[in-house]
Amino acid sequence: MKLYGYFRSSAAYRVRVALNLKGLKPEQAFIHLRRGEQKAAPYADLNPEHLVPALEVGGRLLTQSMAIIEYLDETHPAPPLLPADPLDRARVRALALAVACDIHPLNNLRVLQHLKSALGHSQEEVDGWYRHWIAVGLTALEAQLAGDARTGRFCHGDEPGLADVFLVPQMANARRLDCPLEAYPTLTRIEAACQALPAFAEAAPARQPDAEA
Repeated sequence: MKLYGYFRSSAAYRVRVALNLKGLKPEQAFIHLRRGEQKAAPYADLNPEHLVPALEVGGRLLTQSMAIIEYLDETHPAPPLLPADPLDRARVRALALAVACDIHPLNNLRVLQHLKSALGHSQEEVDGWYRHWIAVGLTALEAQLAGDARTGRFCHGDEPGLADVFLVPQMANARRLDCPLEAYPTLTRIEAACQALPAFAEAAPARQPDAEA
């Protein structure tokens, strides 16, 4: 396996956590998003979406973090990232998708760059946009998790799973942009429990070989 990623990409961060939980150590290739390497050959020819992460497996390329992580869970089932019960699986997927579909796309690098370069917004306005959508998304997640008896030490029960894999990188994004987090005690508690595990700690952006100050 070969993982294409970027240290600050939260989507790549998710996949790094999942790989660590599964005990997998793929070869790594680093695509510098802020320099536009995702839009240039050879990576642009490999992945027409011009996004990271991508995982090369046996000569085939997998894209989109959710699809990659579910592939890893299906092919390396221990430890499982999804619970056995179908209703519980649906809950965990919904929590993960709340990050992947509702928060992250609005704050993706290419969206932020378009707001600034094409639409003429100031950096202050762009940062305000970012913080607004973080607050909307995290407020909903806090309410869902705090009000559900199935929430345990982690998002679902007392073992880390798919929802935690998606939550922690999103919390890291919020911290990087100095978003207020006092209103999310359940999320910050779960984040701390995850960060105490090597699989999460070793996947952190600052711990990556391509990390920059």
